[in-house]
Amino acid sequence: MHKINTGTIDFMQQASTISVIITTYNRPDALTAVVEACFAQDDRNFEIIIADDGSTNNTRERVAALKARAPVPLTHVWQPDEGFRAARVRNLGTLAARGDYIVFLDGDCIPPRHFVAQHRKLAEPGYLVSGSRVLLSQDYTARLLAEHLDLPRLGLWGRLRLRLAGHSNKFLQTAITWPDLGRRRKRFSWRRIKSCNLAVWRRDLDLVNGFDESFLGWGHEDSDLVVRLFNAGVLRKDGACATEVFHLWHKENQRDQESSNRAVVLQRAADRTTQATVGLRDMA
Repeated sequence: MHKINTGTIDFMQQASTISVIITTYNRPDALTAVVEACFAQDDRNFEIIIADDGSTNNTRERVAALKARAPVPLTHVWQPDEGFRAARVRNLGTLAARGDYIVFLDGDCIPPRHFVAQHRKLAEPGYLVSGSRVLLSQDYTARLLAEHLDLPRLGLWGRLRLRLAGHSNKFLQTAITWPDLGRRRKRFSWRRIKSCNLAVWRRDLDLVNGFDESFLGWGHEDSDLVVRLFNAGVLRKDGACATEVFHLWHKENQRDQESSNRAVVLQRAADRTTQATVGLRDMA
């Protein structure tokens, strides 16, 4: 039986300072669109950590320009390009974060203006929040980045037109915001586990030693984190119809290691594993 790990914290306490950790790799135009949308948030009590998995100087220069006019604290952490190391760079971002609640966001996922506020509302001790996303078409993504379109300002009619034109795969989820009711899951499931939009208490990340850097290549390092958190007593809340982000189109990553990574996650679910083999504590 799982117990909610609330410690001495009041059950209804919300996060104080939120750290939004944005992962990126050599896509400065998309990163700029994401960070600009973060600058426009209704809730300004947060910081931005850009977790850079080895981008070149083009990204470094873009981040410096963004930092110069940032309305919230912005930090850039970088690691050498040694292949796909998303788990490690998210841990690197976590170590640089000052917030007690971490929201992981990818550098190609544009948040709406209420994104931070909605994550704050859903934050609850003993739970993580698995967010949702709206997929954008290749054509619309190219136009958005070339013309610097302000997607978060797009009204309901504009979002409906995107859906009808086939430029997005969802509409209702962006038009309706459900309250924090019926979101708690007592059983673990694989569905909609995406670290491109995932919120976790910092103390819970410390509890399981963060993301596991021993995962090689693309795939399931996020599922592994959620499995280990569940094994440690941290349950899931569904962030759909509250925390949607707009996912810019990109080519699929190579998935050579996906099957082996999935096998590791399945074994850890069966073994009730909680600790990352190589994680946060190994970076200190």
